[in-house]
Amino acid sequence: MPAKAAGTMEYIAYLHKDRKSDYGVSFPDFPGCITAGSTLDEACKMAANALALHVAGMREDGEAIPKPSTLDDLRSDPAMKGAVAFLTELRESERAVRINITARKSQIAEIDRRARAKGLTRSSYIVQSALNEEAASR
Repeated sequence: MPAKAAGTMEYIAYLHKDRKSDYGVSFPDFPGCITAGSTLDEACKMAANALALHVAGMREDGEAIPKPSTLDDLRSDPAMKGAVAFLTELRESERAVRINITARKSQIAEIDRRARAKGLTRSSYIVQSALNEEAASR
């Protein structure tokens, strides 16, 4: 399993499947956060998206985000009956921040040329170049 990023949380999701239904997913830590998929793979992907959107809405509303429950915490949860529990990683997108930099006109022109050649925006090119430089110097 790939390493998780620092600060990443995983929440238990319940997978339900009736005979002639899609795969349904719910989150015991987030009542009302539900999704479904026509395949198991689609349901798992939809679960990650639903969880991220639900948490983003909670943050916007100023609500506290609960700590993930453990299987022991949920042992007597009636919603777990007939379900398969699995972990879903909460993948929150980080907010971009605008910055100002000062550079010569010719330097900006060269940065723009190099960014276009790589199919990137100016901002993406500058950030990637800085991070790659830092990684190369280690």
